[in-house]
This record gives sequence, structure tokens and C-alpha cells, in this order.
Amino acid sequence: MSILSPLETPITVQQQARLAYVYVRQSTMAQVVHHGESTELQYGLVERAVALGWPRERVRVIDEDLGQSAAWADQRSGFQQLIAEISLARVGLVLSREASRLARNHGDWHRLVELCGLFGTLLADGERLYDPSAYHDRLLLGLSGMLSEAELHQLKLRLHAGARHKAERGELHLGLPVGFVRLADGTVDLEPDQEVQARIRLAFQKFADLGSARAVMHYLRQSGLPLPVRRRRGPEPHPVTWEPARTSRVLSLLKNPTYAGTYVYGRTVLDPTRRQPGQRYSGVVRRPPAQWPVCLHDVYPAYIPWDEFVRNQARLRANQSRYAEAQPGVPRQGRALLQGIARCGRCGGWMGLGYSGRGQYPVYRCADAKAEYGSATCQEVRAEAVDVAVEGQLLAALAPDQVALAVAALEELEQEDRALHHQWELRQERARYAAERARRQYQLVEPEHRLVARTLEGQWEVALRAVEQVEHEYEQWRRQPGLMLSRADREAMRALGENFPILWHAPTTTVVDRKRLLRLVIREVLLDNHRARGQVWLQINWQTGAATEHWLRRCVLSYTQHADLEDVEQQVRSLHTAGHVDGEIAAALNSAGFRTAHGRAFNGRAVWYLRQAWGLPAVATTTSLEPTESEQVISAEEAAGIIGVWPTTIYKWLRIGRLRGVQVRSGLSWKVVVSPAVIAALQVHVAQARRVTRRLPIT
Repeated sequence: MSILSPLETPITVQQQARLAYVYVRQSTMAQVVHHGESTELQYGLVERAVALGWPRERVRVIDEDLGQSAAWADQRSGFQQLIAEISLARVGLVLSREASRLARNHGDWHRLVELCGLFGTLLADGERLYDPSAYHDRLLLGLSGMLSEAELHQLKLRLHAGARHKAERGELHLGLPVGFVRLADGTVDLEPDQEVQARIRLAFQKFADLGSARAVMHYLRQSGLPLPVRRRRGPEPHPVTWEPARTSRVLSLLKNPTYAGTYVYGRTVLDPTRRQPGQRYSGVVRRPPAQWPVCLHDVYPAYIPWDEFVRNQARLRANQSRYAEAQPGVPRQGRALLQGIARCGRCGGWMGLGYSGRGQYPVYRCADAKAEYGSATCQEVRAEAVDVAVEGQLLAALAPDQVALAVAALEELEQEDRALHHQWELRQERARYAAERARRQYQLVEPEHRLVARTLEGQWEVALRAVEQVEHEYEQWRRQPGLMLSRADREAMRALGENFPILWHAPTTTVVDRKRLLRLVIREVLLDNHRARGQVWLQINWQTGAATEHWLRRCVLSYTQHADLEDVEQQVRSLHTAGHVDGEIAAALNSAGFRTAHGRAFNGRAVWYLRQAWGLPAVATTTSLEPTESEQVISAEEAAGIIGVWPTTIYKWLRIGRLRGVQVRSGLSWKVVVSPAVIAALQVHVAQARRVTRRLPIT
């Protein structure tokens, strides 16, 4: 097949009536700066469009994509604009130096060719003119696009293979994070700035203590300690700047294997399925350490050992709450102590935390089957009683080690105090060095050269103000409560640590602190409130591998679920047969340690309810008040009418001992013993109380 000349592709009047677009692109900004000849050749296609018959004023140049790769179309605004203009039938001719300038992607190139053929747009390169609506021209354009894509693939394959081979020897120079410097001979050493080293080591140490990157961020901010940052922009060497701590910055320290002295190549990979136009995902996915292509240990000087780096990654993964993977996540602010480590003793699933009732009390709820299959909730267990029981077991387990814990906590606080003072000393030393350097620069300038002297004098003043600011912040930090431990504070803390329950219940001990301490000793707790009537079975699985079982009485809705129903019934029937009234039976039940279904103490009304349920009649009493000659026995209602008060007042006086009486039988009225003197005294008391009430001001 012969190659057609440009004159054999006719140009219609309709095409010349539209605009001609010249598309200019270079892959990188380095090519734009250093390969200007290629860019000039692309701009020269404007003359070719004029030669093909388009007026110069109707030729448009699209050069917004200079410095953009043609592998993807979503990042090229110029290419998107060109596609939109073609789809609106405004373009008669598209010129580009070659197909690779327009697209290095098979799909993007064929979409362009298809749209040009559909709307009658011609394509031209540096050699000839193509009509995408013609079969043979479309075939040539398709082959050009495939060759362009294959060329990019071969270039990438060759470059990546060379880089991979060099990286396997650890000789490929990769970007170094803050805390490292590359020397003139190519070797890597720690940052000579001791403050940078100390701050990075402090971040790793506090993560080992606190367990989360967010907690480290809060600690650094509360201590007034910024983090060093090296932004790799522009020519090397890149200066180190100081910025307030952020969680993302702390995570970048914790997740970088360079700080463990390990050389890693291929930590990330591009996933095209996650690179979507209009979304914030770049498509870059981090590989797990097991999939790193190159991982060479002991190549760099290390801030932490490799084992600690592996533990940090495992801890970061465990901090992410994943229900399906049985990861409880970091301790949170919920009121329940076992949040995240409570497991269902029936189905084995993890129990979530919910709040129920009018008082919004916390409950452990197993709703895995409900979420997965739409079935009923497996079980719910109220958290208060369970937490108290587990808390008691924890305090009992730590009782033999309270003195050792107090001494260790005190030593850790003293070490932390020394470390923070060292950090502030380094920060002040840096500020003073900057001021001294500015002073020397000012003194070295010639006095007559006032233009330079004024500038250096201003820089010196700025450095002196920075020293004053750092010293002022240091004094404010020192005056914060709880930072400086005196001898009395140390002795008080030692005594408090030896009495660990007081420290556990102290108002300054947060819920998160208790949960974090609990997880150091207890791995998980299994709960089941269906194993026995009216009781909760719990099994504590300790971190040591031991397991202990415990039973806990729970509150129930009715006496049919009461744990001691048979014993209570036997006791009530026995006392009823012996002729005891309801109040006496209630007192005997409370003395024996029994409680109602709701966990409260028994009273006469509760016993009356049980008698009604079991069909036991009221017990007749032979109690006699034995009135004297001047006294008489009347009902409470009669006494209320004589004295002039409500019956409830009579009951109150009976309760506090102002009147003497007895209830003949539960459910019947009270019999009251009164005399004329008692009635007169009570009437006088009522009259005085009413006069006082009338004198009170109305508010």
C-alpha cells in the first residue's frame, strides 16, 4: 500500500469554515526548559495550518499541557478542551507534531480518532494529512497510536529495569526524609543538627508510650515542640524547617522504614482502578512490607531497630477499628470499660457499645447476626455491673505489684521531664545561634555601607525577638501545673501509686487511661447472660494466656428470671407459715442477702406482690397497742379528722415516731393511739405551722 500525499486528502469548505487547533505538549518541565527546540517545532505547526488554507486568526494553539505526561488524559486540561471543541463540531483541523504528543494511551487516542471521524475533523502531523472518516487513514492513525503507546511502554520498561537493578545493590539514590543527609561521597549519615535528631527520637519514644500517632501529636503540641520538615522542592540541599506537629507528619515518621536503617525500593504502586477523574485519589497504593521488591537492612544509620519498626506498623494497623478483622482500635471516650474487647459468649462475635433506656446507660450489644442476616439481636448485657466486676479483678491482680508500678511510673515521669527540658534547651540554643550569627554578619559589614547595614540590623533584631519568644514560651511551659515535680510531689505520687485503687478512681484519670491500662493486662472478656437464669457469665482472658470465669447477678424484668427465685420463695413461705407479716419477711430477706428482680432491697410492698403471685393470704396479727386509761385507739382517718390534717400527715407522724400506732394486717388501715393531751398538742403544732406559712413572702 502506497503512502498517500497530503494533496490526496481533500479539505472541504465546511472544514475550513471551522477552527484549526495546534496541540503543543512536552512530558516534563525539564523538557520544556532544556529541549526548547522541540517546543519551537510544535509551535511552528501554525504556519502549516496557514499553508493548508486556514486564516491565521482562525488558528488556535493549545499549550496548557506543557509539562504533562500523555499517559493519562484526566490530568491534561488542554486535551480535555480539545475533545470538547471537537464534540461541539467547532474544529476542522487538529495538528500535532506526532501522535505521541496527543496521547500515549490506546483508549484516549482511539477516542480522539473516533470523534474526529464522527464530526468530520481532519488530523495532521509533521508529514501528512489524515481523514479519520476514511478507512485507510483511520487504519494508519490506529497503528500510529499503538506504536506511540508501545514506545512509551518500552521506555518505561527499560528505565524501570535499570532502576530496579541499581536499587537491588542499594546504589539508587532515593529521596531521604528529614533526619538524614547525603554526604559528598554518596553515603548517608544522620542529620548533624542534634535538635532534629532529638525531636525524631522523642516522637518514636512517645509513640511507644502512648500507642497512637494522634496522641503523639497532642503531646508535642501541648509541650510546645514543633517537628522538623524538609520539603524536597527546588535544588538541593533542601533546608530543614520547623512546623507545628500534625498527625500526618507523625505518621510519615512512623511508617518510613528509612528511620530503621532499611533501604526500600517499590513501597508504592499505581493502581489504575483507583485513579478516577474528578476524585481525590491519585491511584498510588502503598504495598505491605511483605511485598516490597527491594528491602535491604542496615544500609542507613538507624533511629530505631527494625523490630521496633515492625511493632510500630502492627500497632498502627491495630489502632484502626475493623470489626470484620477483630481489631478493637485505640481506646475511645465511651463510658463502658470493655469497649472494643468485649466478645459474645454465645456466637463468638465482637460486641459493640450502645446506649439504652431513659438514662442512656451503656450496654454491650451483639448485633452481628442482625446486621448480616436481619435476624434478632443475639444478646445485650448492661455494662455497669460487668465493668465493676472486671475492674475488681484487675485491681486484685495488680495488688502485689503496686509498689513496683509506683516506682516505675515515677522513674518514667522523671525521665520524661529530663527529655522535655533537653528539647527546650536545644530549641533555645538554636534561637541563640541564629541571633549570634546575625550579630556577626552585622558587625562584619562596613559602617559606611548603610544600605546593607540597615538590612542586617533588621535581621539581627528579628533573631533577638525570636530568642525572647522562645524563652518566654519556655517559662510559660515551666509554669504549667504538673510539669515540675518537687520532692513533696514525688513522695505523694509514690504513696498514691502504692494505693493503686485511689489512683484508678482519681478524677484526673480519664476513661481512655483506664482502658489503655486494662488492655495491657486483659486481652478480651467473653459475656453471656443466657447461660444461667438471672446471671451473667463472664470469662476474662488475660494477656498472660490465663483465663478466669466469674458469675454476676444481673437485674431482670420479672421474678420468673430471678436467679434465686426458688430460695426466695422457700424463705417467704417459711416465714409466712411462722406468722410473720410482710415487713418482717422483707427484713429477713434483706438480712439473708436477697434482692428484688431490679436489684433493690425488699420492702413490704414487694413481699405483698410475691404473696399475691403465689396465693399466700395475709397474716393476722395479735399485736396489741395496750392503751392507758386516758388513751384510745382510733383509725388513722379518724385521727386526721380530729386533728384537722390529711391522713398522709398522720402516716408521716407514725413514721417519725410523733404518734404511736400499728398496722393490724398488710393492706389494712393503721390503728393510732391518741389521748386528749396528744391531740391538743398536735393541734397547736398544726396551727403554728399554718401561721408561719401565711407570713412567708410570696415569691
